[in-house]
Amino acid sequence: MANKKVVLAYSGGLDTSYCVKYLTEEKGLEVHSVLVNTGGFEKEELVGVEKRAYELGVTSHTTIEETANYYESVIKYLVFGNILKNSTYPLSVSAERVSQAMAIAKHAKTLNADYIAHGSTGAGNDQVRFDMIFQTFLPEAEIITPIRDLKLSREEEIEYLKSKGVEMDFAKAAYSINKGLWGTSVGGKETLSSHGYLPEEAFPTQVTKEQPESLELGFVEGELKSVNDKEFGASYEAIQFLEKLAGPFGIGRDIHVGDTIIGIKGRVGFEAAASMLTIKAHQALEKHVLTKWQIYWKDQIASFYGNWLHEGQFMDPVMRDMETMMDNTQKHVTGKVFITLLPYRFQVNGIESDHDLMSAKFGHYGEMNNAWTGDDVKGFAKIFGNQNAIYHQVNGES
Repeated sequence: MANKKVVLAYSGGLDTSYCVKYLTEEKGLEVHSVLVNTGGFEKEELVGVEKRAYELGVTSHTTIEETANYYESVIKYLVFGNILKNSTYPLSVSAERVSQAMAIAKHAKTLNADYIAHGSTGAGNDQVRFDMIFQTFLPEAEIITPIRDLKLSREEEIEYLKSKGVEMDFAKAAYSINKGLWGTSVGGKETLSSHGYLPEEAFPTQVTKEQPESLELGFVEGELKSVNDKEFGASYEAIQFLEKLAGPFGIGRDIHVGDTIIGIKGRVGFEAAASMLTIKAHQALEKHVLTKWQIYWKDQIASFYGNWLHEGQFMDPVMRDMETMMDNTQKHVTGKVFITLLPYRFQVNGIESDHDLMSAKFGHYGEMNNAWTGDDVKGFAKIFGNQNAIYHQVNGES
């Protein structure tokens, strides 16, 4: 392996810091670290991560800005589908891994890398997501996964880095934190068992807002385009603004329990204020502007889409087919949604839309019918229930 090139998927956290030292000092490889920003880093943080990478011993470090493409190719459809894994998790991390892996594979190809590496463990989903993309787009490069192959615990990684004279905030490293446009996952000792909740200090965003605030979200053809009176040309910018606005309420915190790709159950904590607010607001708007069968069939598609994305199968062509359908459903999903933000929760108060099918022109539910007569309903009910009536009368079950 000596002097050969390896491209490392790098975040600057504990796992990838270990990988840099191990690959350079134990394997003698020329390490080229790559960070793919999918909306989780500020400019100052990116500068710090790059500085840290060179201090650890990389030959080169590259930052790839992928936020806009990540939104357009993935996040947009998570919104259109109102996708929450197990009705809880907005796929904060699983959604971005595919975008990151594809960008890293393209970069590795330009460097003619001999190897490609990532810091995934052997007990999670990310190892499969990275491996599948790398095998698809860079089959000639061997995949190296030190954490997985050596079966390392976080404590063992910390001890190794200390032995190499590496200085970092190891207390903070006790939690595995992955931040992106669509939310932040938090893993620690509390999520390794079936009981236990993350302590307040484990969440990157602390609760600093206690007084209720009114929020107005504006959608244009299903995409978030305004927050309160502020309009955005790019929806991902609206999402980032919303996260900063609502995150300090502690909104969108939870622990997700689900089935991993490799067959075991897993728990992970997360905070995702913007994604939860966007999905629930979008869903409320859709209830008013879509027909019941549009909603029904889109829900079926979205459930499969979310699961297949979670399992790393984003490149399956059936995903493009489902995206086409979801695109078509959003033609009239335009309007405003009114929300109240409160500590650790929110309430959706209502919507305004030119496409609202709950129109007083046709009637008030439970009170007044304006567009039909009582005789119309009598005839409709008789015909609509005709087959059931015939069945029970023929079979003596009436």
